[in-house]
Amino acid sequence: MLRYSSHDYYVTSQSETFDMIAYDLYGNEYLASDIVDLNPEYAGVIIFDAGVELRVPVYEEAAEAERVAPWRRPL
Repeated sequence: MLRYSSHDYYVTSQSETFDMIAYDLYGNEYLASDIVDLNPEYAGVIIFDAGVELRVPVYEEAAEAERVAPWRRPL
């Protein structure tokens, strides 16, 4: 599961959408909801104009314990 604890900034280009931005930044359009959560003032925007500054999540690497099979994790 991806988690973010900080954010960065992204400036939109003409005609971009939240899902396009998520796909361009993370390779996954389903992370668009995290971008919307960080920018509630733009939640109703479908297509952006150029030059809108958005906060975008910076995702943490998965913790090592999450990558290890459950039966191999320390107790």
